[in-house]
Amino acid sequence: MSTRSAVHSKAFTPGRLGQLELRNRVIKAGTYEGMCPRGLPSDALIRHHRDLAAGGVGMTTVAYCAVSPNGRTFEDQMVMSPKLVPRLKVLTDAVHAEGAAVSLQLGHCGAFSRNAELPGRRSLGPSAQFNEYGFMSGIMFSKAMTEHDIADIVDDFGTAAAGAVRAGFDAVELHMGHGYLLSQFISPAINQRQDRWGGSLDNRMRLPLTVVERVREAVGPKFPIVAKTNLRDGFKGGLEVRESIGVALRLEAAGVNALELIGGFTSKTPMYLLRGERPLKEMIAVEKSWAQKLVLAVLGRAVIKEYPFKEMFFLKHARKIRKAVRMPLVLLGGIVSLQNLETAMQEGFEFVAMGRALIADPDLIDRMRRGEVTRSRCTACNKCVAEMDRNGVRCVLDD
Repeated sequence: MSTRSAVHSKAFTPGRLGQLELRNRVIKAGTYEGMCPRGLPSDALIRHHRDLAAGGVGMTTVAYCAVSPNGRTFEDQMVMSPKLVPRLKVLTDAVHAEGAAVSLQLGHCGAFSRNAELPGRRSLGPSAQFNEYGFMSGIMFSKAMTEHDIADIVDDFGTAAAGAVRAGFDAVELHMGHGYLLSQFISPAINQRQDRWGGSLDNRMRLPLTVVERVREAVGPKFPIVAKTNLRDGFKGGLEVRESIGVALRLEAAGVNALELIGGFTSKTPMYLLRGERPLKEMIAVEKSWAQKLVLAVLGRAVIKEYPFKEMFFLKHARKIRKAVRMPLVLLGGIVSLQNLETAMQEGFEFVAMGRALIADPDLIDRMRRGEVTRSRCTACNKCVAEMDRNGVRCVLDD
């Protein structure tokens, strides 16, 4: 029986994230798993990340951990707290036993939320606005954050980051994209404030940079901080690449160890950040609210725009960030093949992040390295998105 020789690629060589050395340059992107019933990490969540580590990634990212109870998009999400740390330590130990590193994604949903446990059923955001994501759940409007609210959020990020260190994580990822709170402050379309937190890019970046400063105080000078930031918001009036370059330059100056480059708003342009098919039928099937089912059935095709899948779909915009900064960059979006990994390395990106490709094939990296396969079997059907709301994320090709 013949055997294929190992593939020699820069992507499979060690890479440095601050003081942390990863065994290779492939990161499992933070994709919401749907495996935390009542906000507690399940055995399935631990197996999910252990399998990714055993399959060869350099680092896997656990998503999504809210920094405070009002930072949840809905009820069954993790919120960092002392009682959560021991369970998360089981997860990090499992990943480390397989030779990989593990990061915790920290975020706050801000204005877009379906969390029925929100005080007064009002979400928090940079400005008061209609909450199209949660209005069918009775959370129709967001409340403009006060100075006190902002100070609390900054402290919450610091406290949550310190909890991640105690739980054994090797890095934290600050979610500044996809329309979450920090992204809302950065976006000129969403942030309509007239005070020091809104207006110019310097003002709109004030909260994200203050959060970085507080998190750095909490984790120490050597602990890696990754920021997940939008290249484009994907809708009229939103963040564009011209300003995202300014965002990257400011985060570099603030001492962030790497940027993961993404795009789109979950609440406005969800398929912009994914590309591929709209799994409306599957999304309707798993939706618990009959009102939401009706809205998806009647308006789904009109409000959820479809974007054709294209390999490396953020590369064109990410190149502009690569030219502007010297810090490590993580390229994400439609990376599904060995050739994509090679292209990313040749283009000067230090790391790549993969989402759906690794949901489909958790052992993809080891199989690529051994020369057994050259690409993922993922078809960009996006049905895994609906599975998150059923029993946890998985690839439907396994059916």
